[in-house]
Amino acid sequence: MDTQTSLLLLAAGLAGGTINALAGGATLITFPAMLAAGLPAVIANASNAVAISPGHLIAALADRGKLPPPTRRTISYVAVATLGGTIGAGVLLLLPERLFVLPVPALIAFATLLFALAPRIQGWTVGCERAAALSSTGASGAALGLACVYGGFFGAGLGVILTAVLSITEPNDIRAIKALKNLLATCVSLAATLIFVFQGAVRWPETWAMLLGAVIGGYAGGFLIRILPAHIVRQFVIVAGALMTVIYAARYWF
Repeated sequence: MDTQTSLLLLAAGLAGGTINALAGGATLITFPAMLAAGLPAVIANASNAVAISPGHLIAALADRGKLPPPTRRTISYVAVATLGGTIGAGVLLLLPERLFVLPVPALIAFATLLFALAPRIQGWTVGCERAAALSSTGASGAALGLACVYGGFFGAGLGVILTAVLSITEPNDIRAIKALKNLLATCVSLAATLIFVFQGAVRWPETWAMLLGAVIGGYAGGFLIRILPAHIVRQFVIVAGALMTVIYAARYWF
């Protein structure tokens, strides 16, 4: 890996870590950066997942006071999240490269749309606080499981999806839902990361460069959040996601 590529990934990690701290949506910046560094799409996705994985754990620990107690329901959710992340990562590694690159533009577009709609989804979540939970444990488990499989496979927008699912299955105050979301996203991320590492799907030089930037960016975001309006960051991420969708649609579809 040359110096120019190292600086690109360091800068992408720095931007991603900062963006995650301010508004979320780092994958819309960091995954295309891994592709731009010349990594094959599957390896780029796996390496990106490892590089930004600490973010979920840090978020969960930051609000650990609101984490749910280890009830049977919570433990079952953790098990579903871990299994879903494992399955999603396994599907990614079993899928031929040519089949993975085809949905890449659609995945980026889907994640961008989720990110753009996140404030509305959060508002809907607050409106569901007094709603009744899904009566069918099987239905709620299936919804959560599908979300976690997606998280292990690609991951962008997972937090938004989990927030939406948990607002139905676990009506509660928004902070508790966010804390549970961070816990489950951590389980998905760690499960997928272990699969990627053990299967040798991670390019470590590129991953370490981005991880270093992401850690620095996360700390920087903690200070910038006091002075930089989050809506400006959100607009930047949405524009970047839309641009990346067009670029990779032209690359893989035409």
